[in-house]
Amino acid sequence: MTTAPKLLLLGKDGQVGRELQRSLASARLVAIDRPELDFERLDELRAIVRRESPDVIVNAAAYTAVDRAESEPELCRRINAEAVAAVAEEARSLGALFVHYSTDYVFDGTKTGVFDGTKEGWYEETDEPKPLGVYGLTKLEGEQAAATAGRYLVFRTSWVYAAHGHNFIRTMLRLAQERESLDVIDDQWGAPTGAALLADVTALAIDRCQRPETAIPSGLYHLVARGETTWCRFARFVLAEARRRGLPLKTGPEAVRAIPTSAYPTAAKRPANSRLSTAKLRAALGIELPPWEEGVAAVVAALV
Repeated sequence: MTTAPKLLLLGKDGQVGRELQRSLASARLVAIDRPELDFERLDELRAIVRRESPDVIVNAAAYTAVDRAESEPELCRRINAEAVAAVAEEARSLGALFVHYSTDYVFDGTKTGVFDGTKEGWYEETDEPKPLGVYGLTKLEGEQAAATAGRYLVFRTSWVYAAHGHNFIRTMLRLAQERESLDVIDDQWGAPTGAALLADVTALAIDRCQRPETAIPSGLYHLVARGETTWCRFARFVLAEARRRGLPLKTGPEAVRAIPTSAYPTAAKRPANSRLSTAKLRAALGIELPPWEEGVAAVVAALV
C-alpha cells in the first residue's frame, strides 16, 4: 500500500490556510502558524522544514497589509520574498513540491482591450509584471523565489475572501448595518475569489502531481473565479444577497454609491484592471471555474 504524501502547511490560520486545512484534511498534514513559527526568523523556518521533511510544502503565509507595506518595506519583503526563498531552497533540497500564492498586484492594471474573458485586456501569465507598490513588488519577488524550488506551483489570485478573517464581504456587511449609505470604488475591475476555491483547486493540483501521468507542469498559473466586477458592484451583490436572506441593513444595495479611485486616496496604488485569464490552469487541470457570484453567495449565506 502506498503511503500518503506528507504535507507541510505554512500559514494555517489565514483565510486560505484555514480552507486548506479542510481541503487537505485527508492527507498527512502538519499545519503551523504563529506563535509556533515566526516567519521573520528564516533560520527557524528552515529548521521546521528540515524537521518535518515533507513531500509537499504549501505556503499560505504572507504580509498582506497593502497600505502599511509602503511604510514597512523591509518587513514586507522579509515575509513575502526572503522567507519564500528560504522555503524554496529547502524544498529543492528535499525534492518536495512547493505551492505558493501570489496576487494581481504584480500588475499595474493598465492593460486594455475587449473584456470578454477571451480577448486582449485580460492578463496572462506571460505578461510583464509592473507592480505599483511595495506589496506587489515583494509578491513578485516571492514568485521568482518560489520558481527556484525545482518542482513548484505558483497560483496568482485576486480579491480573496472567506467567511472568516478580514475581507471585503465582512467589512461591507458590518458597515451596511451601521451606516445609511456607502461610497465604493467603481473603476477597479477584477474577480472576487473565495479562499475555499483556492484551497479546493490546490488540493486537486497536489493530488494530480502525486502521479506522474497526471502531474501538471511546474510553473505560474492564474487562479480566480470566473467573470468580472468592480468593488462597487461586488458590494451591491453582497448586500442584495444579505437582504434576501433576511439580514437587517441600514444600507441596501441601492444606497451603495459608485465613486472613482481618485475620490478614495490610499498609501498604495491599486491596479485598475485585475482581470486574470485562467485559460492555462483550466487546460492543465481540465476543469471549469465557477462564476464569482456563486462563491460570494455561499459565504454571505454562511455569515448571515
